Amino acid sequence: MKLVQIVFSPTGGTQKVADILTEKWTGTVTRVDLSDGNLAISDIAIEQEDVALIAVPSYGGRVPGLAAQRLGKLKGNGAKCIIVCVYGNRAYEDTLVELKDIAENCGFQTVAAVSAVAEHSIMHQYATGRPDEKDIEELQGFAETIFEQLTTGKLTASAPELPGNRPYKKAGGAGLVPKADKNCIGCGLCAKSCPAQAINPNNLKTADGKKCISCMRCVVKCPRSARKVNGAMVSAAALAIKKACSERKGNELFL
Repeated sequence: MKLVQIVFSPTGGTQKVADILTEKWTGTVTRVDLSDGNLAISDIAIEQEDVALIAVPSYGGRVPGLAAQRLGKLKGNGAKCIIVCVYGNRAYEDTLVELKDIAENCGFQTVAAVSAVAEHSIMHQYATGRPDEKDIEELQGFAETIFEQLTTGKLTASAPELPGNRPYKKAGGAGLVPKADKNCIGCGLCAKSCPAQAINPNNLKTADGKKCISCMRCVVKCPRSARKVNGAMVSAAALAIKKACSERKGNELFL
């Protein structure tokens, strides 16, 4: 049994969760980085006997459009999959049901699902430092349960019941587009790293607002911390979700 880890994680939070869930599994782990703008999806081979862990962040309660687009090109060939959505302690709303639909439309069989909390990628005061020790212990317990049931044949293709709605909520726009300040040294790492290829290598100061998905990968990757979003807009957005984010949310396992 080969484990295929298929992850869209522009700032690393979703990747942390995916690694926790798979670190103690036996066998070969093949990693597919959906955040890579140069990913050759046609080269990814998934067999029926494989198990895929598909993990994405929740953007406004939905699967990021770019992740959905790239996932939609995969061929699951009947392989079992565990779907994972990671959110910044507000709400994941329709993300899991949408991810399940995408996976099954590609030929995967959803046998388990996980929702997990990680530090908010823009408003870092929410879920700061998560996944923390408590999260890690809980997620490792989820992983052990899933692996045990997979290896004993208890997890079947009868998909778990998931929270969420169909039709899904309306997807929001990008909104927060990072720009470079005077500390930019023109290294071009932001443009190379951008999943949406929204940054022109010949004009690194800003990004194409029509392409940018506000994933903050360029902010995280910048070696000089030169890329930032509008502080007033971030403050306003943080205030708007403060009530929803104030109480610690737990991780969930659906079998």
